[in-house]
Amino acid sequence: MAVLVALGAFLMTLAGGWSAHRVTDRRHLVLGLAGGLMLGVVGLELLPESLDAAGTEVHGVPVALLLFVAGFLLAHLVERLLAQRPRSLDPARAGGTPMAVHGAGERNGRTPEVGLTAAAAMVGHSAMDGVAIGAAFQVDGGMGAAVAVAVIAHDFADGFNTYTLTRVYGNARRRALTMLFADAAAPVAGAASTLFFTIPEPLLGGYLGLFGGALLYLAAAEILPEAHHEHPARTTLLCTVAGALFIWLVVGAAH
Repeated sequence: MAVLVALGAFLMTLAGGWSAHRVTDRRHLVLGLAGGLMLGVVGLELLPESLDAAGTEVHGVPVALLLFVAGFLLAHLVERLLAQRPRSLDPARAGGTPMAVHGAGERNGRTPEVGLTAAAAMVGHSAMDGVAIGAAFQVDGGMGAAVAVAVIAHDFADGFNTYTLTRVYGNARRRALTMLFADAAAPVAGAASTLFFTIPEPLLGGYLGLFGGALLYLAAAEILPEAHHEHPARTTLLCTVAGALFIWLVVGAAH
């Protein structure tokens, strides 16, 4: 089941890469919805489940919460290390499509290897998304469905960023497409890997806490700011609220 669900992440990643070519004015609504879905999964499903599974405390604080904070900080560190990417793509270098990429300044003279390295980091992140889907299904179907919804939602942005990061540093379109397909396949491979082992419950709780922190960072620092960057519309905010409410309904139905 986890592998089949991960195919949704595969398709959504490809959709994000395709949108790097043909971005419409509705992209901000998709990102706003994705941010709400991710927020709902973290607050309503991942944190409660990780607290129940991890159980133990360190210096008066549950291990799951410590790892949640660590996941947030780790995602922040990785994002800062990769913050060399340009804020806006040069249409002449990125296939003729102007595109905003949130959180970095425009720089010239970057080598193609930098773009490939950043894209490879996105592929690794997507593989861990797949592991999270498989791990969540080891808890129960409802947990797996909730995590899968969040992963699939934000994989649109992953595909978009993987393609644009590769192209903006001067890589050929073929290389960008190769990295895009690798990023799309990574969640499926990650989910498939969990078919060969069962994660012990305390370790699973800790991992879900760590993943929850990273997911919250992506929603708060990347997805939602990008959604409101050029379109601070009420409809975008409503999409975010709708995403969180949808996860509430999913969690309630599962339990």
